Amino acid sequence: MRIAGTNIPKEKKILFSLRYLYGIGTTASQKVLDQAGIDGNVRTKDLTTDQQDKIRAIVEKSYKTEGDLRREVQANIKALKDIKCFRGIRHMKHLPVRGQNTKRNSRTVRGNTRKTMGSGRRVETKT
Repeated sequence: MRIAGTNIPKEKKILFSLRYLYGIGTTASQKVLDQAGIDGNVRTKDLTTDQQDKIRAIVEKSYKTEGDLRREVQANIKALKDIKCFRGIRHMKHLPVRGQNTKRNSRTVRGNTRKTMGSGRRVETKT
């Protein structure tokens, strides 16, 4: 089954396979199925064409997904960078934006990788 330009898995239950769409999470998936009147435990491959069309119409009409949503998110980030607010500066520096600690985490992004060492002694081979 193909929705919004994305193939969703056939073997999984429709409740979980809808979440493969960017912008559709657990709650949105449940709402779509409730609007379409479809049980969430039905496998995707077992849906009729009418049910598939209902789901496709609801998702495309009510939700911003995939390319449109990705473009909107990138535009929002670009706007933050352009006005040089704190969050925009954090995005520019590739640092955590939402207040996470950076002493221990995100070290590889900052270029501060520490190699762990053993005891420092070489292992002698017996011959």
